[in-house]
Amino acid sequence: MIERALLSVSDKSGLIDFARGLSAMGVELLSSSGTARALLDAQIPVTEIGDYTGVAEMLDGRVKTLHPKVHAGLLAQRDIAEHMDTLQQHGIPKIDLLIVNLYPFQATIAKPDCTFTQAIENIDIGGPAMLRSAAKNHAHVAVVVDPNDYGQVLTELQQHHGIISSETRFTLATKAFAHTAQYDTAIASYLKQTAQPHNAPDTPSTLTHASAEHSDAGYPARLELAFEKIQDLRYGENPHQQAALYRNTASAQATLLQTRPDTLIHAKQWQGKALSYNNIVDSDAAWECVKTLAAPACVIVKHANPCGAGQSLTDLEAYQRAFSTDPTSAFGGIIAFNCTVDEVAAQAICTQFVEVVIAPAFSEQAKHAFAAKPNVRLLEMPTITKTPSGNAHAEPISGTPHKACLPIEMKWVGDGLLIQSPDLKNVLDEKLQVVTKRAPNAQEWKNLTLAWRVAKFVKSNAIVYCGQEQTLGIGAGQMSRVDSARIASLKAQAAQLSLAGSAVASDAFFPFRDGLDVVVQAGATCVIQPGGSIRDQEVIDAADEQGIAMVFTHIRHFRH
Repeated sequence: MIERALLSVSDKSGLIDFARGLSAMGVELLSSSGTARALLDAQIPVTEIGDYTGVAEMLDGRVKTLHPKVHAGLLAQRDIAEHMDTLQQHGIPKIDLLIVNLYPFQATIAKPDCTFTQAIENIDIGGPAMLRSAAKNHAHVAVVVDPNDYGQVLTELQQHHGIISSETRFTLATKAFAHTAQYDTAIASYLKQTAQPHNAPDTPSTLTHASAEHSDAGYPARLELAFEKIQDLRYGENPHQQAALYRNTASAQATLLQTRPDTLIHAKQWQGKALSYNNIVDSDAAWECVKTLAAPACVIVKHANPCGAGQSLTDLEAYQRAFSTDPTSAFGGIIAFNCTVDEVAAQAICTQFVEVVIAPAFSEQAKHAFAAKPNVRLLEMPTITKTPSGNAHAEPISGTPHKACLPIEMKWVGDGLLIQSPDLKNVLDEKLQVVTKRAPNAQEWKNLTLAWRVAKFVKSNAIVYCGQEQTLGIGAGQMSRVDSARIASLKAQAAQLSLAGSAVASDAFFPFRDGLDVVVQAGATCVIQPGGSIRDQEVIDAADEQGIAMVFTHIRHFRH
């Protein structure tokens, strides 16, 4: 039987109605000062915690619920006579229901002007302690951390004469422990990444992991992760596999979310069926690739590989160029734009079978056109801004987190976990090295830039032919670079696209001249590659022998 409840919440959503319902059932309400004021303003009777314990809040509110009268009331096991005798001996009433949510630590540190002192002051101490006490004693005490559970708890109390079932108490306790674990993980993640400003505690805090490309400080000895489920998926890569989508809630990627809002997890779905596991993987690949291209641009992805990319003056022409690379593979693909999709482009897309269309915006006329294909998923991404690209030959939109982010990619290996920073490197103009006697001309530079940016998102070994602002042939995922080169030229031939005068990008160096010979024989006149092979000179000599231009980036883009 719930006779007494303690309420102490930062998020006061739904509080008044819940508290009023408890009070109407005769439940005695105890509360910390801030919550008590809210209840009294609503004319709900409540006892402030200092009056209950006999000790006023102290140290600017740092100490208020850390008192035996609170924790003994929560932790006493009702079926152990000695526990009940102890409560009676010390005049401590039972507390049967605890309603607590914690100081808004994550929301506080997400503010760009948050100081280290402000972050520390928003670390809740008494709240987690009470939650753990109540959750540990869930056999006798109910604990609520989520305002979304108020209605269910109140209904159960009303229907069962003030009793909350053991099943509900267990579920609520599990949620409470998960809540405190996530909260502590967010704090640990913040502190590990923060350079404490000892001499200036009221200045905005800075994070030690300052580079999106690498971390001088390295990764921590212990890695705490916390995720919340967004949705269950129908199945995984195959129907016999289970799957779900989660959002990171602990790392700087989550707590400093405003620094990288333009990722797939924040997409708004306008229409279409629920996204599948494969849809999400492919959509992420398409969106991350198209962000790096000059707008308007379009990228089509199939099985996590770009099968076509195009740039132009309009979204329709960009789409047509991307589609023409490999119409066969584009069937059932994912189409991503880095510009608003208009009605004309939408009508063209609707003539093919497509799973997902992604863009920063869709015109109302485009939405109307897509409505005729109700199964097509439309994903609208948050507003994105352009940033200096690091290469004068293209102006991509930002795909690089603010320096305050600690971006992490994860891959399971058995029961272990590999982590790394994502490949966000864009080679700078001054880092490009022409290594052949002939330098690329202006048009070749444009083609090389597009080929290089697309190759970054093609599974290794990757070979990408480009010309006239579009991909012409893509070879992906082969064990041999020569095979990727041959496949890319065969794909172009199948699409009836000429490779004469094309540019070629290779995601890693040519270990021998044979791969170079294949692309030159197919019609390429310039090549961009990382370099770094012990046979670089052999390959350079082969390029000079055939009169083509070659550029080294000194950056490799393996993608496994």
